[in-house]
Amino acid sequence: MLRGVPHVFEPASSGRAKCRGCGQTIARGELRFGERLPNPFADGEMTLWFHPLCAAYKRPDAVLQALAEAAAGVPDAAALEKAARGSAAHRRLPRIDGAERAPSGQAKCRHCKQRIERGAWRVRLVFFEEGRFMPGGYVHLECREAYFETGDILSHVLHFSPALSADERGELTRALGSSPGRTIAAPAEG
Repeated sequence: MLRGVPHVFEPASSGRAKCRGCGQTIARGELRFGERLPNPFADGEMTLWFHPLCAAYKRPDAVLQALAEAAAGVPDAAALEKAARGSAAHRRLPRIDGAERAPSGQAKCRHCKQRIERGAWRVRLVFFEEGRFMPGGYVHLECREAYFETGDILSHVLHFSPALSADERGELTRALGSSPGRTIAAPAEG
């Protein structure tokens, strides 16, 4: 792939762009991360804008590359690098898109293939395809360690769950701390 312009950290020139990671508006003057990719719909490149921490969680390789190329001056560069390295270390962590209570009992866990009971906590998943994040299903909290290859998902989950109340965030934090990633086994065949 030919690289015209590298990824960039810069202040937002207007307040119109939305973060591709969390969907929230990036305020004018706020630091943003631009990932440059080939445009799949036309000639040339496109820039995907992110809040820096959202990019570190969802597009860690691009953030690490940009931090290596950037001149000193990226605020909180050490924290961004730590978050990006943590996400890059586990290939499925960038799929996390927050947590919620299951509104019905219809969805199945991508790991154990069992139904996620109504009212149970579940982790939302997304997949990055053609420059956008596409919904990818759910995982039981209990299946997190087996699916994500780490039980340490709290910062990712809370970051992408801004709609949760303080009580719900506390409950989710306790749930992630109290169930140490035990896997729900699929039923035995035969």
